[in-house]
Amino acid sequence: MEGWQRAFVLHGRPYSETSLMLDLFTEGQGRVRILAKGARGRRSNLKGCLQPFTPLLVRWSGRGEVKTLRNAEPVSLALPLSGLMLYSGLYVNELVSRVLEQEANYSSLFFDYLNCLQNLASASASPEYALRQFELSLLHHLGYGVDFLHCAGSGEEVSDTMTYRYREEKGFIASLVIDHSSFTGRDLKALASREFPDVSTLRAAKRFTRMALKPYLGGKPLKSRELFRQFQVKKPVSPSDNSSR
Repeated sequence: MEGWQRAFVLHGRPYSETSLMLDLFTEGQGRVRILAKGARGRRSNLKGCLQPFTPLLVRWSGRGEVKTLRNAEPVSLALPLSGLMLYSGLYVNELVSRVLEQEANYSSLFFDYLNCLQNLASASASPEYALRQFELSLLHHLGYGVDFLHCAGSGEEVSDTMTYRYREEKGFIASLVIDHSSFTGRDLKALASREFPDVSTLRAAKRFTRMALKPYLGGKPLKSRELFRQFQVKKPVSPSDNSSR
């Protein structure tokens, strides 16, 4: 890869005494695994910038599954995530790492990811809105298709006050049963527009994205959720800090 690409570090781990193995999310080639030789060395000028949430310009080479980093430059300082927003950012990074194929073009999703991080960095209370929007965008780019605006049984437009039950691979079907898989027509319209005017629609969006993402994540639990639980134990939770994952 000869040219520079915009990128973010999703995850990094030590590799040998002086190197790093990195998972990057890049604008042009999606998720790429890269070996950063000497990046942990005392004289390396890359130590501070190869961190999650730092906007980068990168170049690499190689044809195998693992590329070799040639250059990396920070575009700006790391986005200021801390506390609840930091754990939310780690969750987003883990989602991207777990569900995206390597070296597939997700250029539109890259900017949705950047927008999500920027929204988390500027959020003053809850990360819920930013997370739900990104999850729905991620599902769209994975090719997950569901019609939120029509009943899968009758084909009629959903009604705000009617209840619809989600059935995997079919969609939403009008039902009198109210359970974890049930949504009002108002909830579904909010999901279709990715606009959530109140707590009720945000909670409905969280229920839906958890169900829809489950097949992509498999049975392996998300590490970021466990880290968040540990964070909650250490920190008193305010009413606005409801579990975001």
